[in-house]
Amino acid sequence: MNKNEVLFQEIIVQVNALIDSEKIVDLNEYIDELHPRDISEILVDLQEEKQIRLFEILPLEVAAKVLDDLDSDMFTTILSKISIDHKKRILDLMSQDDMVDILSDLSEEKRHEIINLLDKELAQDIKELLVYDEDSAGGIMTTDFVVLSKDITCYAAIEYLRENAPDAETIYYVYVVDKNDKLVGVISLRELIVSRPNTIIEDVMSEKVIDVNVNDDQEEVARIVSKYDLLAIPVTDINGKIRGIITVDDIIDVIQEEATEDIYKFAGTSEAESEYLEDIKFFPKVISAVKARLPWLLITLIGGTLSARILGKYETTIKAYAAVSFFMPLLTGMGGNVGTQSSTLTVRGLATGHIDQKNALKTITQEMSIGLTVGLICSLIICIVAYLWIGDFKLGIVVGIAMAANMLTAATIGTLVPIVFKRLGVDPAVASAPFISTTLDITGLTIYFTLTTALLLKFS
Repeated sequence: MNKNEVLFQEIIVQVNALIDSEKIVDLNEYIDELHPRDISEILVDLQEEKQIRLFEILPLEVAAKVLDDLDSDMFTTILSKISIDHKKRILDLMSQDDMVDILSDLSEEKRHEIINLLDKELAQDIKELLVYDEDSAGGIMTTDFVVLSKDITCYAAIEYLRENAPDAETIYYVYVVDKNDKLVGVISLRELIVSRPNTIIEDVMSEKVIDVNVNDDQEEVARIVSKYDLLAIPVTDINGKIRGIITVDDIIDVIQEEATEDIYKFAGTSEAESEYLEDIKFFPKVISAVKARLPWLLITLIGGTLSARILGKYETTIKAYAAVSFFMPLLTGMGGNVGTQSSTLTVRGLATGHIDQKNALKTITQEMSIGLTVGLICSLIICIVAYLWIGDFKLGIVVGIAMAANMLTAATIGTLVPIVFKRLGVDPAVASAPFISTTLDITGLTIYFTLTTALLLKFS
């Protein structure tokens, strides 16, 4: 347990003690020193009765930020235990995009129940955001933003921001629109403050605005924000009108979510499976996990059957030269490792945009070269080992050549499959380890026994 974990456990103990002793004033002072995210984590570790007790003493703004960080289950649990007036005041202060994320995980009935507590304008904004796919730019954007008209002065702009910015998600960048609400420029708060008061916004704004469409995938949005080091990015519709903004904190969440999703896919499973032990609905989660794993395991099963058929085809070779079977696990294992390495790097490169159609051939050639180089080094080592162990120079040569060929093949397949999947419009993360490993088991055994038959039996 590291220092932070020890400190967190000490905080939990202290909070529990203050609640048990009914020292509400002391609890208020203690909680006041903590960050809302820390309070969210504390709530998760408390018993339900104490969760409500703690939440009820939080200032409204802090309570809203705490709700932003809770999952949908705890969100509904907390809200169900507090008064309607308290709910309304807190919900009105919540971040729109975070509220949409939570509401999208709720049932239709609970969703309507919460929306009905909001004021009319906020409720309308939330309903509009819920229309978008949750994995799209529209699904993660917020409509809590301010825009400036390109025709006003910098002085008028600052006065406008002073009046309207308190409710905005961020004003580090302020977006500029024309009379038709079409996005035409952007100006930083710093540029706005240092410009002369009578300067027209249009004269100091930048017309090079990087924006995304409401229907763009969130992964693409994250890539663009990361590429240009943006703190926020505007979201526009098909007519170029600004509909919302996405801030960097949401992009961080997207990056984490996409990375987690890719890792699960790469392993041939799903996030739902990892959470089933935490859910009281045990059997539905088990069924979900089985559905996620079974397709890849069936591929592995079919691949294993084909591998067995290959071994059966070379039964004569194995009987005549039993020592060749000693190196089968080594060859398939090394091939699987090289293939998984190449596949992982390729999937990551495709996700970040570092690999595209323009440099796909270069990437394949590069990985093939790496596979061949490490294959030659490993083949030399295994050739010596085979000779010293078995005392058969020809067997050492065969195992060495098979090792080099297998690792070259592994690097090629591990790189090529994700690129082909991407070209076909399939998520390259589904080119998972079970698929790659199974393919390489088949090709590796074929290469090995073909060489063994050709070089050992026919020339012995």
